[in-house]
Amino acid sequence: MKGMTFLTATLAILCVTPMIARAQSDRSVSTTSTQAIVLHAARLFEVIPGRIVSPGEVLVEGGRIQAAGTSVPHPAGAKVIDLGDRTLMPGLIDAHIHLFLHPAPPSEGMQTVDESAPQRTIEATLAASADLMAGFTAERDMGTEGAGSADAAVRDAIDAGLIPGPRLRISGMAISILGGHEDAIGFNPSQHVLGNADYANDTEQLIETIRAQHKEGASFVKIYQAGPDEMVPSGSAPCLGNPICKQLGIGEQAGDPEFWNFHTTYQYTEDQLKAAVAEAERLNTNVGVHCQGEPAARFAVEAGVASVDHATQLSDGTMAMMKQKDIPAVPTFTIFKYFADHAPSPAAAARENAMLDYKIHEFKRQVAAGVPMAVGSDVGPFPHGTQAAEFSLMVQYGMTPLAVLQADYVNGARILMWQDRVGQLKNGYLADVIAVAGNPLQDITAVTRVEFVMKGGVIYKGGPTAESAGNAR
Repeated sequence: MKGMTFLTATLAILCVTPMIARAQSDRSVSTTSTQAIVLHAARLFEVIPGRIVSPGEVLVEGGRIQAAGTSVPHPAGAKVIDLGDRTLMPGLIDAHIHLFLHPAPPSEGMQTVDESAPQRTIEATLAASADLMAGFTAERDMGTEGAGSADAAVRDAIDAGLIPGPRLRISGMAISILGGHEDAIGFNPSQHVLGNADYANDTEQLIETIRAQHKEGASFVKIYQAGPDEMVPSGSAPCLGNPICKQLGIGEQAGDPEFWNFHTTYQYTEDQLKAAVAEAERLNTNVGVHCQGEPAARFAVEAGVASVDHATQLSDGTMAMMKQKDIPAVPTFTIFKYFADHAPSPAAAARENAMLDYKIHEFKRQVAAGVPMAVGSDVGPFPHGTQAAEFSLMVQYGMTPLAVLQADYVNGARILMWQDRVGQLKNGYLADVIAVAGNPLQDITAVTRVEFVMKGGVIYKGGPTAESAGNAR
């Protein structure tokens, strides 16, 4: 396995822990008591019914939610925190992040070459804190991009209460083929520049790599299923001349003459992905794939992956299968918008904007077809803590605020395999609670105005000093 050792990552965490601990203290975090807490606000969002109730209250005790609604019991000695004209909501979920990436002009890729793994680990701890303060209490880290299993050290430090951060599902290094997506292509070959993923070129190597990553602490599998992608001249449709597309029945798409203006390559076959999914299931986890389009998406959905991330191009048949199998797409609009807005040249800006326009067009087809969605931003190349913009973009491009919030809380929790722990203000769920200014069903940008953050009963942002409600994770 490439990248830093667990010991190196742990030492890096320990170096930064005193600084983070001081930051925690500044935010009035306490972990010394099991005193019950009652949160009170003007409104509360009920996820499954999809409604705002008023007023809203949540009873927290022992790190978990004991009750939630318009009123809850107030046990003797409970600390009551009145959050005023705000809306109580479950902590936000980001199903696609990169803690080990940060904005590094002119090239995100060079960051992984220029910076050491210990430096990137320190950056990752700061990124985790920024995400938590923005209201994201659960996240899925989609690969350390060359930092090996260092994400296990960050997760474990968060779980131990050493540093602030979201609950994390981690993949270690993502998996890709030799010469594929995230390999170090374009460098002097004699320099032997390392790629940003672990290599697996066939079924046997896929299984071996999944097992090695699991040994090093990975809690799910991230696979790069699609390789290079590009906009192509209208009418060229490379896939239509491919016998695989013909075999899969992925031909012209009714009512969508722009569909084949985009092209990407697949990296793994359906059978290879099925083996990976089976191995992940043996380990009680799942597989998420980076996948921009066809036929890679069809192979992934047939294999039964947990999510199709980016999902820029989905054929009618693949969309129907995703709806039938309840496999969410994770659009990651924010990264596409960021690249379009921060392109290094006019020509690059034109390419990025063309890709974004195509993606918006196809997303509207996916929403109309009933494809399940989850919310993931691909934060990392753009600043951590700003990724709530993803909610606004998904609304801007065709979903309702309620649909986006339910996609985040319901499908996001399921992708992270925490559907019985997070994503609702419900008895027995972990006490991950945020409060936002405004009503998110009327104005989705409310989720960018998070003024209170509690995770596991511990207050990290906003409100008076509150006692911990325990250490449940």
